[in-house]
Amino acid sequence: MTEPTLEFVACADNQGGHRMAWWGWGDPKAQHVVVCVHGLTRQGRDFDTLARALVERAQGRIRVVCPDIVGRGESDWLRDPQGYQVPVYAADVLAMLAQLHAAHPVGMLDWVGTSMGGLIGMVIAGSPQLPLPAPVRRLVLNDVGPAINRQAIERIGAYVGTGGRYDSVEQAAEAMWALSTSFGEHTPEQWLALSRPMLVPAASRSADGRAKVSAGVAAGPFVLHYDPAIGVPLRALTPEATDQGEAVMWTLYDAIKARTLLLRGADSDLLSKETALAMTTRGPCARLVEFQKVGHAPTLVAPDQQRAVVEFLLD
Repeated sequence: MTEPTLEFVACADNQGGHRMAWWGWGDPKAQHVVVCVHGLTRQGRDFDTLARALVERAQGRIRVVCPDIVGRGESDWLRDPQGYQVPVYAADVLAMLAQLHAAHPVGMLDWVGTSMGGLIGMVIAGSPQLPLPAPVRRLVLNDVGPAINRQAIERIGAYVGTGGRYDSVEQAAEAMWALSTSFGEHTPEQWLALSRPMLVPAASRSADGRAKVSAGVAAGPFVLHYDPAIGVPLRALTPEATDQGEAVMWTLYDAIKARTLLLRGADSDLLSKETALAMTTRGPCARLVEFQKVGHAPTLVAPDQQRAVVEFLLD
């Protein structure tokens, strides 16, 4: 399979509900499911390269599922921006897993989470009372931990929702790269592949910005394919709320039973070396792998990054 299928799941909220999109790779009947969840402003197609590698290594006997977390990609936008928080995201993923399990039983469940996706993964894997179809067996946390540097939160909050209109995919890719150099070296072709699903033709938006069409439509000008309001809860975080959240996340992390791999960009401003080392000595005692000349966050496109994940999940 060289391209994924696009599916949707109905999710509950206090404003009448919403749909979350997800991209499926591999055998939809396979019992081994790997859920890959993206970062704050990204979407599920970030994992195209990794998904192809996993399916190839597993000889097709695997399901790789990559959701567009609500407010991003092909998923709906929330009517209430305060819903753009991890508990809602985790509930949506549980709804998706229930849908998957009802269609074809899930016998083995793994998780790959980049940044925000890793926080959601810690909630899922660290909450044994949740109605999962199977316990999380292996967990990959990509440049994220229970403690997040405040300066990184402020840096990210400053640019979320500030994207403009772009005359071409190439122009948009260049603008996004200016904010994403910490991702590390990428060829122009690799960055274009990561950028295209981030865009939607501006003309396809309704007056409130909620209309959705495939990101593959070629006509410009383009705007970023996420709700600018996803940054509202982030910018409202106080130091006190951040400290409280950190305490909760450490409790969740300490409860994780899954075998855990922690990836870190050696130059990351979000996951400190101190926090990463602490994560190797408590809770699931994660195995730490660092990538040089990379900050926040590794895209899992480079061969060494990809190899670390594929071997951890499938060997």
